[in-house]
Amino acid sequence: QDRINLEAYGAGNAMAQAYNHTILPLASHSDKVTQVVWGIADFEHRFNRKPQGMWLPETAADLETLQVLADQGIEFTILAPWQSSIESIDTTEPYKIALARDRSISVFFYNAELSSRVSFDPGATINADAFAGYQVAPRFSREKTLSNEPQIILVASDGELYGHHQKFRDIFLAHLVNGASTLAGINITYPALWLKNNPPRRTVTIRERTSWSCHHGVMRWMGECACTHGDGVWKAYMRRSFDRLAAALEQAFVDCVSPHVPNPIELRHRYIHVILRHQTARDLICEMAGRSLDDDTIGQIHLLLEAQRERQRMFTSCGWFFDDFGRIEPKNNVAYAAQAVRLTRLATGIDLSTLALADLQHVISHHSGIRGDIIFRKQIQRAERPLA
Repeated sequence: QDRINLEAYGAGNAMAQAYNHTILPLASHSDKVTQVVWGIADFEHRFNRKPQGMWLPETAADLETLQVLADQGIEFTILAPWQSSIESIDTTEPYKIALARDRSISVFFYNAELSSRVSFDPGATINADAFAGYQVAPRFSREKTLSNEPQIILVASDGELYGHHQKFRDIFLAHLVNGASTLAGINITYPALWLKNNPPRRTVTIRERTSWSCHHGVMRWMGECACTHGDGVWKAYMRRSFDRLAAALEQAFVDCVSPHVPNPIELRHRYIHVILRHQTARDLICEMAGRSLDDDTIGQIHLLLEAQRERQRMFTSCGWFFDDFGRIEPKNNVAYAAQAVRLTRLATGIDLSTLALADLQHVISHHSGIRGDIIFRKQIQRAERPLA
């Protein structure tokens, strides 16, 4: 579909996303860049073109994140209307956000009421014809219609909604975009195509550290938050543990790699080409080193790059999304952290387990009682168990 639209209209409908679904406002600047660079490379690998837009995980944004997007050539993103600094912002048009270094980025604010109905009201999406005629069509501004001003109604929802969370909603969506909308007098479009013909006319800024699934900024991924029920104290301990661990893992990586490669962080950014199998680790490492290196050195650096890959994975947002640590998502994040520590130890002899465990012992499921430090230790033991 993206290729068809690109050939027909000169703009594809697909968007890139940050690679590991990290809450980017909570990430360091270098991690923001890694996530965006990896997301762009993965998009190019799959769609054979550069992305114009990037979806931010949970639409979580701050100005530094938007700056990184613009620095990497991303033209637009999509945010929730309450992330705008303007109260009750008109969501029927895109806006320009001015950034440092004479850069800017376009932003679309989705229609909150329609998006919420699609996502959380199964009754609203039973009939595509009724939805287009009675839900979407009335949202267009009468004043803009009378003055022939272009306007867009943007609905944002999770892809897994259609047929997974709600049965037959894939059929609803197909009819909505291939019949029902036309019958209601609505043209189907998408952000990249809209921007091609309707660039932003107004500027706006955003509220820092905000998202679409937490009305308390990004607190949902940091600690206790009213967006989730139950005991969320464990989230703060896991966030602090991982932030401290991430800094130590990165420092060990830089200290070990910098004698051989002048810019270790740039090497990490470019490691996505090894992950995507466009390049071997040996070729990338030697290219970045500017010379040939011996097998032991290449092996050591490769291990550290894999540790950095696990380090990125341990910040996957769903690890903090729900209220209980006993779910698989946060336990997976702890497993990624353990693997990052193990690989770093194998490469350097530096064991960061104690640093990780200090806070993980306070990460406790209020249902099962399982603790983060137990999961961490079990993952290390499992990884080091000899194969039968």
